[in-house]
Amino acid sequence: MDTPRELSSINNITVSGRIGSGATTLAEHLARTLGWEMFNGGGLFRKLSAEMGLDINNSNSRPDHFDLEYEERVKKMLREGRHHVIQSHLAGYDAQGIDGVFKILVVCEDAEGNDKMDIRIDRLVNRDKKSVEDAKEEVIRREREHTEKFRRLYAKGDPNWFYWNKDYYDLIVNTYSHNQEESLKVVLQALSGLA
Repeated sequence: MDTPRELSSINNITVSGRIGSGATTLAEHLARTLGWEMFNGGGLFRKLSAEMGLDINNSNSRPDHFDLEYEERVKKMLREGRHHVIQSHLAGYDAQGIDGVFKILVVCEDAEGNDKMDIRIDRLVNRDKKSVEDAKEEVIRREREHTEKFRRLYAKGDPNWFYWNKDYYDLIVNTYSHNQEESLKVVLQALSGLA
């Protein structure tokens, strides 16, 4: 691995986004460009779920302690680690109040701010080789289940709480209006302004 690029006030970067938003792709490109270690929350979540015999795609089948312990691991990495790009749904939310973390939210929205779920579903079809029907069902069901569980565990059941609330983040990257290269460029420009 290349020598990690130093960013004067940033120890770690989080990348969060809804399913199919492009958060994983952006995190991978950013980690490679900076020479930082990529931490794919979904990958670790799948590994831990498999070890415990749980279905990652079914939020309701996972015991609450699993989610809570996982998020505590992410927070520990953010507090104690350096040169990590951490991609997970709640990484940016987890980073609230932790110094030295630059929080990126990846969205796929039109000019009016409407989520382009059809594009996100299409990305899932291409990435996972699923049928459109299966991808659509997965996106809708997983987002509903995740949101319900996350609201209960982290937001006292607040029906208006979403982890993709833009107020939690330092930078918003829109993959509907930017391709992969442009999205990376947006991030690197923002980071250069902080150096």
